[in-house]
Amino acid sequence: MKSKHLIISILVIALGGMIAYRITKNKAENEKGNDKNGKKPPVTVSTMVVEPQSFTNAITLSGSIEANEQIEIHSEVSGIVKSISFTEGSQVSQGQVLVKVDDIELRAQLAQAKTKESLAAENERRAKLLLQKEAISQEEYDIATADYRTAKAQTQLINAQIGKTSIKAPFSGKIGLRNISPGTYVTPATVIANLVNTNPLKITFSLPEKYATEITKGSEITFTVPNITEKFTAKIYALEPGIELTTRTLKIRALINNSAGKLLPGTFASVDLPLKNIKDAIIIPTEVVVPVQEGKVVYIAQNGKAKEVKIEALTRTDKNIVITSGLKAGDSLITTGMMSLKDDADIKVKQK
Repeated sequence: MKSKHLIISILVIALGGMIAYRITKNKAENEKGNDKNGKKPPVTVSTMVVEPQSFTNAITLSGSIEANEQIEIHSEVSGIVKSISFTEGSQVSQGQVLVKVDDIELRAQLAQAKTKESLAAENERRAKLLLQKEAISQEEYDIATADYRTAKAQTQLINAQIGKTSIKAPFSGKIGLRNISPGTYVTPATVIANLVNTNPLKITFSLPEKYATEITKGSEITFTVPNITEKFTAKIYALEPGIELTTRTLKIRALINNSAGKLLPGTFASVDLPLKNIKDAIIIPTEVVVPVQEGKVVYIAQNGKAKEVKIEALTRTDKNIVITSGLKAGDSLITTGMMSLKDDADIKVKQK
């Protein structure tokens, strides 16, 4: 029992000694770091003078190049292809006949319809004369007139169908590979070829909603495409009237002059979009900003002291951040040792 009490006493004495040693050592270290008056020596820092400068913000977005106009060529009537009047991959003009569908049956129907129209016209003429002599009733004359109009409409309908057998280009552009041959039986579901207008081209991209107010119609953008080192330009001509809810982005479309034919529809594009140009902007390095619970702060040197300044920022790049409030031109911004500082701390500015 005595030995147990002895062991406990030894442990208590040892623990007390360790605590006393730690307190003494910490006090010595603190005294070593302080000056003669017991104060900590000033922190050595570097500074930079805040100067206003012009700032042009730009962001990089992914876009897609699209044809100005693009359609699949179909026949509006069914029939046998009589002739093909285009060369695959060639330029065609608006209104140019591309394919002719055999119309022999329709022309036979047209001849029949014209005969019926002539007969109906003659019957209408005779009925009019008889009505004038009061030899027939008004009702009989109306029937003859209706028959004539019906026959005339049938002739016009067949003429329209014959016109559809000549398949024409709805706009000028480049026609692709054909899927038919002379003698092919085509229907309205048959894809004959693709027609694409590649000058101008369109480029479509989406802008995050926080930048939506910084872009306007008529603005110029630059972009690059894979495997081509040249930078291309385009002009914004249309914006969606609202933000896309699922992506929180604004869809934008620009026109590209492609007279040289270097660009192809469907190509991926990397878009460099310039935003607002800010004159006399306060721009500081990103690394000097210290995040705090209420926002962000920086430190400025003032009369040998570090002064904490709360800031508000507009936008940032990889290296810099644009300040909208808190700093002004001429302030001496502390650029090193910020994590060791607190408001009103003594500092020593390192001489350059």
